[in-house]
Amino acid sequence: MTKILVTGAGAVLGQGILKSLAQAGDRYSVHSFDPNPLSVGLHWTNHAGLLPMANDESYATRVEQALDQVRPAAVLVGTDVELGIFAERRDEWETRYNTHILVSSPDVIEIADDKFRTGAWLRNEGLPYPVTALADDRDGVERLVESCGFPLILKPRRGARSVGVHLVHDRAGLEAAIAPGTDQIVQQYAGPEEEEYTAGVLYFDGAVKAQIVLRRDLRDGNTYRAYSGDFPDCEDYVRRVGEALKPYGPANFQFRRHASGEFKLFEINARFSGTTPMRALLGFNEVDMALCHLLDGQPVEQPEVADGIVLRYLEEQLVTNDAVERLRATG
Repeated sequence: MTKILVTGAGAVLGQGILKSLAQAGDRYSVHSFDPNPLSVGLHWTNHAGLLPMANDESYATRVEQALDQVRPAAVLVGTDVELGIFAERRDEWETRYNTHILVSSPDVIEIADDKFRTGAWLRNEGLPYPVTALADDRDGVERLVESCGFPLILKPRRGARSVGVHLVHDRAGLEAAIAPGTDQIVQQYAGPEEEEYTAGVLYFDGAVKAQIVLRRDLRDGNTYRAYSGDFPDCEDYVRRVGEALKPYGPANFQFRRHASGEFKLFEINARFSGTTPMRALLGFNEVDMALCHLLDGQPVEQPEVADGIVLRYLEEQLVTNDAVERLRATG
């Protein structure tokens, strides 16, 4: 079986990658890694180990040790905080360990991570975007208020899962939500909740090879219901964004349809996403498609997406103390 190394096995993203690999059958031997021996994804694979947190000074060295030990055919990164490290070292590590690291360039990752830069990039590419200002740019905020009106969104310049996001309805609410000394942005309201979409693309060899658009319902910043359907205008928009961004493999776009009819993209993830396993259930297993392309040279082709609704739910798993202690020993 083909060895695949997956980091961030405890994160929503990492778990989604592992679920997608499992849905692909038994052709992959998955080696999962995470800093915490209680991370559930570590207990889904026959081979698991510990890595330090990405901000630990020993992180890169420990990754090299794992790569040398496992010698995987490919590496899939399961948390945002690790992306930049793998991107900076991708060429070096791919050559040294004869592997494929599925991570975009540092510039693409920075466009995705920095929401103020995301808006500027969309504007420069001539793509619809939500008007955005830095919260500490009082003149810029005032121009935004005058041009867009309320409601507005206030959120961290770098963040995820709706943490620190505020919907403000007037100037008093805006002033109350701005935290002096923090890195926040103020953004045009993208559109109603019932018009929110999450989309995924696979970009290889200069083109978007496959894509999927799902309408979604959110709970605590994560998708908990996803609806497939016929969204041709969304698909056209997503293809245009993907062709402009040029990620290496997967990218995720989150956007709403504004009252004006335009799409307002407010989040880019230069990676697989938390909805990756939901897409796989619908027949769009982007993890498997990407690996088949990288490792076997198979062309990425647009699969038929099932018609339906994917429901996300909680489940439980028992792990033994012995299993946890064995993992601790690998650290």
